[in-house]
Amino acid sequence: MRASNLIVGLMLAGQRYALYLAQVERVIRAVEVVHLPAAPAIIAGVINVQGRVIPVINIRRRFRLPEREMALSDHMIVARTARRTIALLVDATMGVIELPQNQVVHSPFILPDMEYVEGVVKLEDGLILIHNLDTFLALEEEQALDHALPDPAGRPQ
Repeated sequence: MRASNLIVGLMLAGQRYALYLAQVERVIRAVEVVHLPAAPAIIAGVINVQGRVIPVINIRRRFRLPEREMALSDHMIVARTARRTIALLVDATMGVIELPQNQVVHSPFILPDMEYVEGVVKLEDGLILIHNLDTFLALEEEQALDHALPDPAGRPQ
């Protein structure tokens, strides 16, 4: 359970999702993604954010949503997991939403095996799924990404 009641809402394929604000570093307009050879299929590539090479996760692939070309209106959410900083490519962001703690229904009470989902919030205009970024990449994907990313000197590992 998180101490924070602040989430950042995002849209993807017409559905609403959220991340806890404490994990979000910034939201930026979509920028060109550079393909990363040997990266796991969920990784769209990498971007440069203030000199840092950050992997971009295509969450459409993770959620098995239809693929589409990146649009100029798309956003990237730069966020921190327990192991690394990542960027999520999303259709739009909905801003910061403050929630009373009793509005969050934690995933074990809905479906015990809901991967990636930490909880669900019911608002007046519908549901929002709150995601746990620390579970987005499987261990094998994390290891493959580590090998595909260049080391700080710019050489592949």
